[in-house]
Amino acid sequence: MNVKQPVLGPSGTLFFLVIVSAFPPLTTDLYLPALPTMVEMLNTTQTMVNLTLSVYFVTYALGLLFWGPLSEKFGRKPIMLLGLGIYVVASMLCAMANNVEMLISARLVQAFGGSAVTVVATAIVKDLYDGREREKIMATIMSLVIIAPMVAPVLGAFLLKIGSWHMMFIALAIFGALSTVLACGFRETIEQRYTGSVLRSWGRLAVVSNNPRFISLLLIFTLPPMTLMSFLAAGSYIYIDGFGLSEQTFSYAFAFNAFFASFGPTIYIKLSNRVKVSNIISVCYLILMFIGVLTYNIGHLSPWLFACLAAPATLMVIVTRVPGINLMLEQQTSDTGSAVAVIQFCSMMAGAIGMTLVTLHPDNLIHSLAIIQFSIGALASIMWYLAKNKAYVVDHLTTP
Repeated sequence: MNVKQPVLGPSGTLFFLVIVSAFPPLTTDLYLPALPTMVEMLNTTQTMVNLTLSVYFVTYALGLLFWGPLSEKFGRKPIMLLGLGIYVVASMLCAMANNVEMLISARLVQAFGGSAVTVVATAIVKDLYDGREREKIMATIMSLVIIAPMVAPVLGAFLLKIGSWHMMFIALAIFGALSTVLACGFRETIEQRYTGSVLRSWGRLAVVSNNPRFISLLLIFTLPPMTLMSFLAAGSYIYIDGFGLSEQTFSYAFAFNAFFASFGPTIYIKLSNRVKVSNIISVCYLILMFIGVLTYNIGHLSPWLFACLAAPATLMVIVTRVPGINLMLEQQTSDTGSAVAVIQFCSMMAGAIGMTLVTLHPDNLIHSLAIIQFSIGALASIMWYLAKNKAYVVDHLTTP
């Protein structure tokens, strides 16, 4: 560990990091069961309702670039508390929205606040842990955070049954308020703050982006999340409109996907004790390609067959997430906040592109998703093959 453990203690710190890392999946997945219903209730179109997702992700991605460098100058805790305050207020505005335009605007503000929370959470992990220990902590956080996508759609479907989609955003406001209470008990983790101006702190993004080793790995490991976001955008329409499942049954299918994915970080940690990490990553990308082929040809036959293909595709991306983030962070000895911001920005932008591409042909969502899975798997495989034997990669890979 790099610095003194915060006042919450080791277990409290881990719990806190899990909670604040759960913001992105909880904020998106909670209201997924309501998407088809919201089209009718808000008297709008599927495209407009999907904007509440895509606008969120684009704004969230830009917010990462705004907040990440500022956390180097002003500290992790002040930025997190400010972000939480914005998030809570915006969630209440979402709950009060009576038209899709107001909802989209409120989601934009919600994304801006939420991005501060998650960029700081990842930077804190880099502040506190090194090397293999960091990988284990990230794996533990990811495994527990994935509980959010399992629980969120089920909870969302329940809230939809007893009330309306407005209640989902009230629940998010409460979650944000509880997280704020935890954040107040957290001690600052950054030892040396950036002493330049605010404008120059944002200029550190350019410094990070000029690191060729960092950028080469960024291209490899930020593309696969596109497949996850594509599934996120298309899943409710495939299950509910395409296969005719109820909102509640959809939530179970979605939870199954998240449950399967929750084993990803643990699988990586176990396998990396016996198998070369470079081989694990290579196999994951090849399997993603193969799943894309299967999804294209047989994914439309039944909802449960589709679920059994979507789950391992998600698992492959999650397994590569732990070593990918760690490898990228190892390329930076400073400017952690800016590096995390760039990593998460690129992942979210790739996801936003995936969410747009998969809905270009709304009558054939399964085929669109399959093409994205295969294409991303193939591209990532090629780029990883070219990079995996480079010294800056080999020197930071875990050896069994």
